[in-house]
Amino acid sequence: MIDWMEIISKWLMGLLRRRNSLMMENLALRHQLMVLKRIRPKPSFTEPDRLFWVAYSKLVKGWQGFLEIASPRTVVDWNKRRFKRYWSNKSRNRGPGRPCVSQEIQDLIRTMSQANPTWGTPRIIGELKKIGLSVSKTTVDRYRVKWKGSPSPTWKAFLSNEAKAMASIDFFTVPTATFRVLYVFVVLIHERRRVVHFNVTENPSGTWTTQQIIEAFPWENVPKFIIRDNDLIYSKMFTKRIKGMGIKEVKTAFQSPWQNPYCERVIGSIRRDCLDHVIIFNEQHLREVLKSYFDYYHKSRCHLSLDQDSPEPRAIEPTDHGKVVAIPKVGGLHHHYTRKAA
Repeated sequence: MIDWMEIISKWLMGLLRRRNSLMMENLALRHQLMVLKRIRPKPSFTEPDRLFWVAYSKLVKGWQGFLEIASPRTVVDWNKRRFKRYWSNKSRNRGPGRPCVSQEIQDLIRTMSQANPTWGTPRIIGELKKIGLSVSKTTVDRYRVKWKGSPSPTWKAFLSNEAKAMASIDFFTVPTATFRVLYVFVVLIHERRRVVHFNVTENPSGTWTTQQIIEAFPWENVPKFIIRDNDLIYSKMFTKRIKGMGIKEVKTAFQSPWQNPYCERVIGSIRRDCLDHVIIFNEQHLREVLKSYFDYYHKSRCHLSLDQDSPEPRAIEPTDHGKVVAIPKVGGLHHHYTRKAA
């Protein structure tokens, strides 16, 4: 830096000197350059020196005639190297090709293609565009799931769609304080695990069971399939009535309650949450207890299979809606928690 300041200061002083004095100084400098050219090896140029001659070649016409210890070709090469270095540094942080999309978008493309196996690339591009994401066809082709053969929905999607059209029925027994046995008939819709009908009797029969199905399903709310076991209580009258309602029976294998899992699970919940903690006196008492429990079951009880929601969805209450209040349910066996303003 000091060398360059000295050169600039001498150049400014030269502007004030007489022409003859400058010519004599120029002669002395040229003689010294002739001596320097005899040195082996040749003197090296630093980066500021190269930058000076590159700039000098752009500003002064005939600059090649003033260059003594290097060739004009060398100065041109210096300029080319600086050009390459500039663009190399500018693109150093980028890899070849298009910039990569974020991991979030990659996962979203895969999720869309898995959840919608019939969607092609244009459909996914259009859906992404609707949520403010612009991606190319190549990007979607790279990250979406490639299906072999004819695409079909997953079993989870298939069962979720069919749950609206499926119901299951079953009996379970409840002993009373007077050593009698009561039979409870339960009708469950698989969609959101709703118990649409129940009834209690001491003497179940085919006629009584058939009447329960009629009461459970008005004509406009009939499911397509109903799952049941091979109990003899489901008589020919029951089968005929079911067929007349447009419902197809699906019978489980003998001694295979796991083939009717939803209904068996509900019956287990009824026992664990309610009946194991109550002494039943008679039919009327059992109906009242079950009615109270099913009100809690549908409106308050959180279900793992429903993402911790109840069959009748509960709204999430903001924390600023007041103090948390516990409301007893099923005679105090369970509680419903809500917020109420003070």
